[in-house]
Amino acid sequence: MQKLSFKNRIAFHYIITTALLIFVVFSAIYSIVKYSVYNHLNTDISREVENHLSEIEVKDDNFRLVHLEEWNEREHNTLDVNPVFIQFLNANKESIEKSPNLKSENLKFNFSTENYELYDTKLLNNKIRQIQVPIYSGSKLIGYLLVAMSLEGAAMVLTNLSEILLIAYPLILVLLFFIARFIAGRSIKPISAIIETANIITKDNLKSRIVLPQKKDELFVLSQTINSLLDRIETTIDREKQFTSDASHELRTPLTVIKGTLEVLIRKPRDNEEYQNKIKYCISEVNRLNHLVDQLLLLARFENQNQSLKIEELSLNSIISEVLSRYSTVIETKKCKISSNFSEDFTVKSDHYLLAIVLNNLISNALKYSKENATLQIQLSSSTEQVECAIIDSGIGIAESDLEKIFHQFYRSNVGEHPEIKGTGLGLSIVRKLCFLLKVNIVISSKENSGTRVVLSFPKTSLTES
Repeated sequence: MQKLSFKNRIAFHYIITTALLIFVVFSAIYSIVKYSVYNHLNTDISREVENHLSEIEVKDDNFRLVHLEEWNEREHNTLDVNPVFIQFLNANKESIEKSPNLKSENLKFNFSTENYELYDTKLLNNKIRQIQVPIYSGSKLIGYLLVAMSLEGAAMVLTNLSEILLIAYPLILVLLFFIARFIAGRSIKPISAIIETANIITKDNLKSRIVLPQKKDELFVLSQTINSLLDRIETTIDREKQFTSDASHELRTPLTVIKGTLEVLIRKPRDNEEYQNKIKYCISEVNRLNHLVDQLLLLARFENQNQSLKIEELSLNSIISEVLSRYSTVIETKKCKISSNFSEDFTVKSDHYLLAIVLNNLISNALKYSKENATLQIQLSSSTEQVECAIIDSGIGIAESDLEKIFHQFYRSNVGEHPEIKGTGLGLSIVRKLCFLLKVNIVISSKENSGTRVVLSFPKTSLTES
C-alpha cells in the first residue's frame, strides 16, 4: 500500500479530528431538536389534560362532561397536523366517552405505566404519545382520562433532520479534506524549498541556503537551524581541506629534502665525513617528520570532543617540575634561568596525560623562542573559583596582528625572520583542543621583542568524566 504524502497525512489527521467534532455537533443538534419536539408535545398533552379535567363534573362517584355537545364539535372531530385523541374510562377501564376522531378505535390503557407518565405507543400502526390520568371523587378512584397526540409530525421532522445530517456529514468531510489539503500544501511550502535546496547541495556546492519564510514560526526556526548547520559543515570542510593541503605541504618538505640529499650523495663517491654529515642531516629531517606525524595523530585522536577523560586530583607543581626536568638539557644549553618559586602545593582536577601535553607544548615554545641567558617565569596562584598558571618568557614575542592566528593549524608567526627556529605550527592548535576538552581557559598576550605571557585558568569545580 502506497504511503500518504506528508501533505495528505496532515489533511487526513485534520479530517479525523474534524469528523469526530462534527459527529458530536450533529448528535447534539439531533438530540436538542428531539428534546424540543417531545417537550412541545408533552406541554400540549399536559395542557389538554388540564383543559379536559376542568370540563368534567364529578357526582355520586361518577363523572360526566359538562358540555358534551360543544366538546364533540371541537377540534377532536377534525384532522389536525397533530391531532389530539381523548378517551374517558371508568374505574373498570371501560370506555365511557371518546373524541370523534378515534372513530371505532380506542386508546389502550397501559397497566405497566405509572399515572401521569408520558409514554410512546401506537394507534392504527401510527406512533402516538400518550398519558393516563386518574380521576378521583374524594379519595376514591372513579375513572381515567387518556390523552394522546400523534407523533407522525415529530417523527417526520426527526427523520428529515437525520437524513439531512447523514447526507451532509460525508459531503462536509470531503470538502474539508480538500480545503485542509490545500491549506497544508501552502503551510508546508517551506519544506518543499528545504527539499529543493538539499537536493542541489553536494560536497562541491555548499553555498546554497534555504530562503527563510516570512513568518517566524517553527518552519522559520527549522530553516534557520538547517542554514546554521550548513554554515558549520561548510566551515568544517573548508578547514579540513586547508588542513589536508597544509599537512601535505609540511610532509612533502622534509621528504623532498631527504630525497634531494640522497640524490646528491649517489651522484659521485664522497669521503666518510661528508657521508656522515649528509646522513645526520637526513636523520634530523626524519626526526622532524616523525614529530610532525606524531602531532597530526595527536590532533586526529582528540578531534572527537567526547574523548574519554581520566579525571583525578593532580599536583600542578609536580607536573611542571616533570616537564622542566625533561627540558633540562635545553635549559642548560641556552643558559636559561627558571623562576618557579611556588608558595604552596597547587592541586587541580584534570587528566594527567592531557595536562602534561598542554604544559609540555607551552614550556617547549617558551624555551624555543627564548634567547640565551633569558628568564622563564612560571607563576601559580589561587582564588576562590580557580587556579591560575602563568608561563612568561622574554623571547622574540608575537606581533599583535598574529595573535588571532596562532591557534590555526600550521600557522607560524615571523617564520622568515627566524628560519633557525624549527617547528610544525601544530603545538598551539593541540593546546587549544586539549584546553577545550579539559575546560581550561587559555589567554595569550605578547609583544614583539619583549616576550609572551600564557595564562591557564583551571576551574575548581570537578570535570565530569565522559
